[in-house]
Amino acid sequence: MTSSAATLKATSPAVGARIEKIELATGAEIYRLMEKLYPICRSLTGAGQRETLAILRQVIDLTIHEVPSGTPVFDWTVPREWNIRGGYIKDASGRKVVDFADSNLHVMGYSMPVHRRMPLSALKAHLFTLPDHPDWTPYRTSYYREDWAFCLSHRQLLEMKDGEYEVHIDASLTNGSMTYGEFALPGERAEEILVSCHICHPSLANDNLSGIAVAAMLAKYLSSVPLRYTYRFLFTPGQIGSIAWLCRNESTVGLIRGGLVLACLGDAGGFTYKKTRRGDALIDRAVPQALRDAGQDCKTVEFSPFGYDERQFCSPGFNLPVGCLMRTPHGCFPEYHTSADDLTFVRPENLGESLMRCRDIMRLMDGDRTLINLNPKCEPQLGKRGLYGSIGGAAGGRDRELAFLWVLNLSDGEHALLDIAERSGLSFAVIDDAARELERQGLLAEKE
Repeated sequence: MTSSAATLKATSPAVGARIEKIELATGAEIYRLMEKLYPICRSLTGAGQRETLAILRQVIDLTIHEVPSGTPVFDWTVPREWNIRGGYIKDASGRKVVDFADSNLHVMGYSMPVHRRMPLSALKAHLFTLPDHPDWTPYRTSYYREDWAFCLSHRQLLEMKDGEYEVHIDASLTNGSMTYGEFALPGERAEEILVSCHICHPSLANDNLSGIAVAAMLAKYLSSVPLRYTYRFLFTPGQIGSIAWLCRNESTVGLIRGGLVLACLGDAGGFTYKKTRRGDALIDRAVPQALRDAGQDCKTVEFSPFGYDERQFCSPGFNLPVGCLMRTPHGCFPEYHTSADDLTFVRPENLGESLMRCRDIMRLMDGDRTLINLNPKCEPQLGKRGLYGSIGGAAGGRDRELAFLWVLNLSDGEHALLDIAERSGLSFAVIDDAARELERQGLLAEKE
C-alpha cells in the first residue's frame, strides 16, 4: 500500500468509512480524462463548453444550465455566444503560416470574424508572441471588447516576410447562452461544501484541465461514500460563470460552510492554499491540517481579490468561506497561459496526489464535529474498557491513548475535533478514530 493509500485507510470520518472497499481513482485515470478534454476549444460560451460538460457527464451526473445572452447578473451581463470553426494566416503564395487547426491557441479567444488582406506592417497589430520564449504560443482573450487577433510563436513571426497576407477567422458572435455544469450530492445535513473549477480555457493542461479533472474524480469518489454535509460541484466559465451562479442562487448560498476552488493541480510543485477573505474559516484550518497529516508541505497565502473565482465567492456581499487549492499558483510558472502548458507539463502521479489531498480535506471537513463528554468528572477508567495499555509507564506507541485523553478532556461542547487535533499535535485521523471508539463505548455524544 502506498503512503497516500495508508493515510486514506487510517482516516475514518463518515466520508471515509469503508474506504478499503472503495476503488480509488488513480492519477492515470485523471490523466486519461484530461487527454479526452485537451483538444477541445473552450471559451466563456459555445460548443466547446457543451462538449466538455458532455464528457464530464460520463463521469458524474451533471445538471447542465444555459443562461441566455443578455441576462443581467449583478453588475454584469451574460455575453453573446462565441463559436469558432477555423482560422488562418496565409502568405502571398497561399501557404498557411498560422493555422487554428494546428492549435486552438492560435486565434485569440472571442475574436470577431474577419476575412481580409493586409500588409504585414498592419497585421502585426493583431499578432501576439512571447519573445522570451520564442517557441511557445501565448494564450490571449478579448471577452468584453470586440477585437480580433492571432497568437503564434515568436519564431513564426520572425520567419514572416514583408508582403501581403490573407487573414481569416471563421467565427460567430450571436445571441445564444452561457453553459455551466452543476452536481449536488445530498448529505445528512443541508449545509454545503462547495467545490468549483473554471472551464473556460482551450488546450491548457495545468491551468484549467487539471482542476476540472480532479474535481470530477473527487465528485465521483464522494458519490460512493456516506456524507454528513451536502457537496456541490460547479463547472463554470471563469468569473462570469460564478457571478451568474451566485446571482441565480443568492437565496441559498448561506448554506455553504466551506469550499475550495481547484486549479493548477498537475504540476510538480508543492501545494499552495489561498485563504478565504475571512481568514479563520473552517476550511482555512482544515486544508493545512489535512496536508500536514499526510506529510505534505503546504504554503499558505493570505486572501487577495485577484485570482480565480474565490474572489467572487469572497466578495463582501457574500463573504463565503471559499479558499483556493493549487500546486504552483497561477502566474508563478513560466508555462502559464502558453502552449507549453500541455499534457507533457502535468504528470499522473501529481494529479493522483492532488486528488488524494482533496479527499483528505473533504474527509476532515465532513468528520469535524463537536462532542460532549458524558462522564466528565475525572477520567473514566479506560483500561477496563480495553482502551488503555495494561502496563503503566511504558514508553512509546501511546498516540492512541493520548488521543483518548485529549478527546475526553476537550469534549466539553466548546471544542470540535479539529480544535483538539490542532491543540494536541496529533493527526485528525487519530483524534477522529479515538472519538469514534469513545462514542461506541458510550462515553461521548455529539452536541445537538
